[in-house]
Amino acid sequence: MNKIFLVLFCLLFKKVRASYSKEITTTVDAGRKDCFYHHVKLGQIIDIDYQVIDGGHGDLDVSFELFDPMKKMVYADYKKPDNIHRHEAKISGDYSFCFDNTFSTFNKKTIFFELIVEKDDDEEDKWKNVFEGLRPEEVYDMKVQEIQESIVRIKTHLTRARQLQDVLRSYEARDRNVAEENYLKVNAWSFFQIITMFVVGTLQVIMVKSLFDTKSNVHRIWKKTLLVH
Repeated sequence: MNKIFLVLFCLLFKKVRASYSKEITTTVDAGRKDCFYHHVKLGQIIDIDYQVIDGGHGDLDVSFELFDPMKKMVYADYKKPDNIHRHEAKISGDYSFCFDNTFSTFNKKTIFFELIVEKDDDEEDKWKNVFEGLRPEEVYDMKVQEIQESIVRIKTHLTRARQLQDVLRSYEARDRNVAEENYLKVNAWSFFQIITMFVVGTLQVIMVKSLFDTKSNVHRIWKKTLLVH
């Protein structure tokens, strides 16, 4: 009976289809190209989702490139705000994920991306020996297959829910940056308009007043200008 609980414990806490997952927020300066590297085995699935959340007073776009270990280009995007790519590794080695901002002269880009690498099904083979020594009745009672399928479904749903939350969070960050940028532009333009209105109003008062004040310097300037013409 203790062995059954041990098996159940292993099933509940092991990753049925283990995966590598990494979330990164990085800044690519203007005129630069930054690359990240990750080792991927043959048959593993690469999922990468990226979004530009801040354009640094410019457009929310960046170029993206995915290269395999032989430096062969797998995917390429040019000046996109976001995208999702999925690729099955044909060879083992270090894959590179590059964000290119060389087309921008002044504006740096802040990018959020999530990299998920799903491991192949061979990872599960090492768990098969955990059931050795159990009687068929015990295995039947445990309903191992149903437990595994339930765990896989739960893990898949949780992973997908976390991915959606990350995507929504990155969208929220991008929208907040856009709103703050628009707020600064509106304030700057409003301040400029107020100063312009104040200067124009002051000049109008001075000019109208000078028409009735014959001793003012402005009136003398007006008079000399009229005499010249």
